[in-house]
Amino acid sequence: MPTMVNPMDDIARQARQGSVAAIIQVLNEKLTDSGVRTRAILAEGILQLLCEAPRLDQLEKPVLVNQVRQILESLQPRGIRRVRINSRIVREQQLLWLEEINRDPENQVLWSEEIRLSKVNPLQRLSQDWKTQKTESSKSLPKTVKSSTLREKRQFFRGILGGAVLCLLLLLGGGLLYSQLGFGLLNQIQPDGLGESEARQEATSVASPPLDAPDSSAEAQPENEASGSAAVTPSGDPFVEAVRLAERAATEGQIAQSSADWLELATYWQRASDLMAQVAPGDGRYQTAQNRMQVYRQNSEAALQQAQSKRTEPEQATQTGN
Repeated sequence: MPTMVNPMDDIARQARQGSVAAIIQVLNEKLTDSGVRTRAILAEGILQLLCEAPRLDQLEKPVLVNQVRQILESLQPRGIRRVRINSRIVREQQLLWLEEINRDPENQVLWSEEIRLSKVNPLQRLSQDWKTQKTESSKSLPKTVKSSTLREKRQFFRGILGGAVLCLLLLLGGGLLYSQLGFGLLNQIQPDGLGESEARQEATSVASPPLDAPDSSAEAQPENEASGSAAVTPSGDPFVEAVRLAERAATEGQIAQSSADWLELATYWQRASDLMAQVAPGDGRYQTAQNRMQVYRQNSEAALQQAQSKRTEPEQATQTGN
């Protein structure tokens, strides 16, 4: 039987590699019981972290700073040493929060604290990377394959072999018929001096359709969010990257079941909303980006509610059983 993989293990591995989205998800998972929700942006080598909660007592500075420090130092995210923790009461508007804090820090946050994560031992880092690679290689493929799958593969290859033999026989028969009946006629209809091989090349170049060019319209329209395929997007375009994340979240949202699944979806939606907020006002897609930003944020809120409800279901079931 294939080994079941814990989604949080994979998320923690991504967080150790320095993925900001994975770091947010791990923090939200660890701080769920305290009612604190986090958002983060990596700016100028500093991980800018925003902690929000409905009540002041949930944002006590010594407690929260210590919790965040312990979580991040246990992850040891690659390339991140400086972290600035900002806190405020949760708000409905979540637009460009880092710019708002930088513009008016006294009125935008309750408190801010910059911390430095302790450096990880290089030998310890190599040991962690080696363990991660070993774990991934052990989870590559199941060792047992069902007999029905083997039978289907054998039938598939037999069909391919039979089709290839049939095509070869048809080609041989057509070539023989051509050599007997059509060779003389071909020589008669080539008064311009083209040889047989040149005539065939010319016919092939005319008959063969040109290769399909990449369909650029699938990305040019701002309404391409509903696509379920993972298209290659150009780097550096926050609008396109946000749409790609939204597509992935919409697809995975159809099969999400556990609390970890919904937390991951909330991270995708929140990251897509942050990317839409980065679209410049002079961009022709600015108005669309503003609308999408609101929708993606609402989707993130809904996914977090689903994660919380999935977390409380086992506890309610246990209490009912008792």
